[in-house]
Amino acid sequence: MDNSERDAVTQARLEKIARLRKDGNNPYRNGFAPTERLGALRARLEAEDAAALEARGGERIRVAGRVLAIRSFGKACFLSIVDATGALQLFVRKQDASDEAFALAADLDVGDFVGAEGPPMRTRTGELSVLVQGLVLLTKAVRPLPEKWHGLADVAIRYRQRYVDLVANPEVGDVVRARAIVLRSLRAVLDDRAFLEVETPTMATIAGGATARPFVTHHNALDLDLYLRVAPELYLKRLLVGGLDRVYEMARCFRNEGVSTRHNPEFTMLEAYQAYATYEDAMELVETLVRRAAADLRARFGDRSWCAIDLDRPFRRARLFDLAREATGLGEAEFADPKALCRWHLEGLPAEARAAAAMLTHGERVFAIFEDRAEPRLGQDPVFVVDYPADVSPLARRKDSDPALVDRFELYIGGREIANAFSELNDPIDQADRFRAQAVLRARGDEEAMAFDADYVRALEYGMPPAAGIGVGVDRLVMLLTGSESIRDVIAFPLLRPEEGA
Repeated sequence: MDNSERDAVTQARLEKIARLRKDGNNPYRNGFAPTERLGALRARLEAEDAAALEARGGERIRVAGRVLAIRSFGKACFLSIVDATGALQLFVRKQDASDEAFALAADLDVGDFVGAEGPPMRTRTGELSVLVQGLVLLTKAVRPLPEKWHGLADVAIRYRQRYVDLVANPEVGDVVRARAIVLRSLRAVLDDRAFLEVETPTMATIAGGATARPFVTHHNALDLDLYLRVAPELYLKRLLVGGLDRVYEMARCFRNEGVSTRHNPEFTMLEAYQAYATYEDAMELVETLVRRAAADLRARFGDRSWCAIDLDRPFRRARLFDLAREATGLGEAEFADPKALCRWHLEGLPAEARAAAAMLTHGERVFAIFEDRAEPRLGQDPVFVVDYPADVSPLARRKDSDPALVDRFELYIGGREIANAFSELNDPIDQADRFRAQAVLRARGDEEAMAFDADYVRALEYGMPPAAGIGVGVDRLVMLLTGSESIRDVIAFPLLRPEEGA
């Protein structure tokens, strides 16, 4: 259907709306309450044969839904309707339906919402149906639904018009449902372990908790610039200081960075903090969270398994330095020598990137090599990458055995980073020094470096118990468990450029 045909259909439907109103009928009625949702009704009646259903002839069922198909045969009409739980057929037969109901059925369009009343039955072909005695129009659809939406080349239109995408492609709704199951599953694990769900500020005077470029907004009454949070970490750890020793937040976060199949400027992060725990405990917790979410999805969707990766075996562990060195092919001595590694690294970079790379510390360089060379080689199976350089981990506790490293891990599954966690730094002197180091980076123009958060340092000075914290990228976890290739597939309304002419 081209634009001119679509416009003609829309105009015809607008004329129907005008005619209905002229005749005293409201095309947008309210107050029709179905007795059952379609999925539950079908499940209840599915096992009954035609004779059993016929014995229910006196039972009047009220159902409602969107019309997705219409088949008319003179004195009979079949309507296929759907709601969020399933589909059902309405059988509108002239001899059974009221005159108003039969006339309305002949005047309906695909996309309309209707309410129907009548007994359950099976047709001659065995299709479970409601024999319509009464029929009302609840919502008149003005625009026609697309005919070939699923194969649409411009997926941005599907993301932008998600309301149509959900109608045309039921599997899109399954991903939305899967996301809800994952969120419930994550909460259930933490609630069972006596974690307290809390809420922390979305706007703050300092963008802290992660090395990321923030969004800036302005409070008019206070004449104050504020940042949308990049992470809730520093506020959650303030709660540890205050004595709430197990807390978590399902936090909406905002980072003013690039858009890709793995990145959306607005995303959901689960962060949880546990006093008297280490990053080893955090590994067990993250592994449990991932497995439980996968199991809950299998329980809901049965044989439909999106994720082909085996999540039941223990997750592998590998040191970041070992992975980076293996990716370079260098010997241990040369890789450990800052000058030798710097020469090797700069030689492999384009000329325009060398000046910035020459400023990196040894730890920063190893991390850059890991991201560039080793991360793409991690494979599909789960792996905890452990023992990160302190230079790139300003909020993590240093390792007792090697202060150049921190007790930190990131979990990769399917080649994507799913979680980040570490034993928390609770030394206020060390934390202040690291904030100062971040301030130096900001002065050099690094917009992702953290600002000095004096109040957070003050909180640590009151004493924070030893603790471990985790951050799980909820969107990426849903991508993994639903087999989605793009983060936009698991966010109902991802950020898009405005439509031309909008």
